[in-house]
Amino acid sequence: MKTHLENKLIAIVRVRGTYGVRQEIKETMKRMNLNRVNSMIILYGNKSNIGMINKCSDFVTYGEIDSDTIELIAKKRNLKMEKSDIESVSTGKKSPKEVIKMPIRMHPPRKGYRGIKQSFKAGGDLGYRGKEINSLIKRMA
Repeated sequence: MKTHLENKLIAIVRVRGTYGVRQEIKETMKRMNLNRVNSMIILYGNKSNIGMINKCSDFVTYGEIDSDTIELIAKKRNLKMEKSDIESVSTGKKSPKEVIKMPIRMHPPRKGYRGIKQSFKAGGDLGYRGKEINSLIKRMA
């Protein structure tokens, strides 16, 4: 089964806390190293990562990140990355974990979230948002 996220660079931002969450979802978020609200990780879309993202999609928002946003994060968070590292991560030559220390702690977004109990399609902030994740990350940087 091929999905639209395979072989793409995916940014995942945790939006909700863990109160009242099933144990298997807590463990999944812990394995992905999303331990706090407003923390972000960057992964490649392979089958196992997409499965973990789908399992905890009611507590995170995710989408395809571009190289300009990675460069902005590196600049704002004082991550010691060179232009060649950013290009190698965005093209797939290097793993994001080799270049960037994960998770990246982000500020809450300027102007706030729209709703942390509704999906993105329903006007909230949870789940898949595609290229719109870049605008959210820029508001959080």
